[in-house]
Amino acid sequence: MRLPRSLQARLGLSLGLVLTVLWLLAATATAVIVRGEMDEVFDSALRETAERILPLAVTDIVGREDQEVTQRLAPIREHDELFTYLVRDAEGRILLQSHAADSAVFPPWDGPGFRETATHRLYSDAALQDTIRITVAEPLAHRASVAREIQMGLGLPLLIVLPVALTAIILAVRFSLDPLRRFRARLEARGARDLSEVPAEGLPTEIGPLAETLNSLLARLREAFEAERSFAANAAHELRTPLAGAIAQAQRLRTETRDLAAGARATEIEATLKRLTRLSERLMQLARAEGGRLRIDQSADLRIVARVVVEDLGRSSTPGRIALNVPDTAVMSDIDPDAFAILCRNLVENALRHGTENAPVEVTLTADGHLFVANDGPVLPRETLDRLTARFERASASTDGSGLGLAIVAAIADRIGSPLILESPRRGTSSGFEASLRLPTGTPDPRARSDA
Repeated sequence: MRLPRSLQARLGLSLGLVLTVLWLLAATATAVIVRGEMDEVFDSALRETAERILPLAVTDIVGREDQEVTQRLAPIREHDELFTYLVRDAEGRILLQSHAADSAVFPPWDGPGFRETATHRLYSDAALQDTIRITVAEPLAHRASVAREIQMGLGLPLLIVLPVALTAIILAVRFSLDPLRRFRARLEARGARDLSEVPAEGLPTEIGPLAETLNSLLARLREAFEAERSFAANAAHELRTPLAGAIAQAQRLRTETRDLAAGARATEIEATLKRLTRLSERLMQLARAEGGRLRIDQSADLRIVARVVVEDLGRSSTPGRIALNVPDTAVMSDIDPDAFAILCRNLVENALRHGTENAPVEVTLTADGHLFVANDGPVLPRETLDRLTARFERASASTDGSGLGLAIVAAIADRIGSPLILESPRRGTSSGFEASLRLPTGTPDPRARSDA
């Protein structure tokens, strides 16, 4: 038998079984004790019946004219005669008997005292120097019937008491486990990246150390993640100045040399350094996406941020290649404008880099906060789409790029509680690629900002 996984169910089941077993044991022990006491009471009744009837029978028999005649006493009214008796002389002749007495039930005289046959319990006594003898019999079935009634009286309440007791046990266990449920609810309600301490007040002493261990683990994880993000951000920031200097030196070398081979190498060095610069910028953005605060106390119009990003990227691309569609009304959101700019820029740059050359990139922001960025191009299989949000993952090995753009977008989307949806082909066509997510709009949510 497998125990249920629920602690509440285990405690309720265990306590219920223990209560049932203890009740049955107590009822059995009580029945055995009561049966012994009951036998003593019935034996006493047998003896007292014989001792009270015998003097009356002696008086009646002595006063008869014909003492050898058997007299059967008639009942005053119909009733069940549980005690029957015979009065016999020394030769065994029946002198007096109760109306329901069956002589076959009574064994031959073998002296005063208690006897027991297969069907009856008997008590015998004698008077007048053992010349008049009485034997009183009681059916064993009567005692068994009374014993069964006592056992039923002890057992039947179990059918009522046990369900009530089980309900009380379940309610008591549920009440006792309320602090544990509240602790679990607090843990489930927080975001995936919220590693702050979980309040553990009111927990039982058996569970308290577990909560302390969990909070200690969360603290160590938080410190490790903070150290990782801090290192990535600081390293990327510190690389910007030497990289800018190295690019300037490569450009100077290219302009000053007259050696075509040296000029080509300088151009390659400059391109490599620029890629490294872009990678350091992406690393800083990733650290910002994973560790910075993404929700603020005030709302801002996302249309303005989207226009600034599209205009900036439009200067370095083919004129008119980026088509921006925004509603006429403001799209207010409490997402940090810098975080939205990072998100939007990475999506648009990804579309420009991987989309069909000179094909338009459509950027759509709806009134309810949905952002869609779509480009034309070959259809990507689902397994490729599933791995594009991993770090340093590219759709093609020959594609230029850091492999961090969609990873940054996915990190921001996860922090604001909105999944990044990648589709290929894009909606309404048979080709291309589309990325979409829903941005938080409306009244700022303090609970959401605590996680983001």
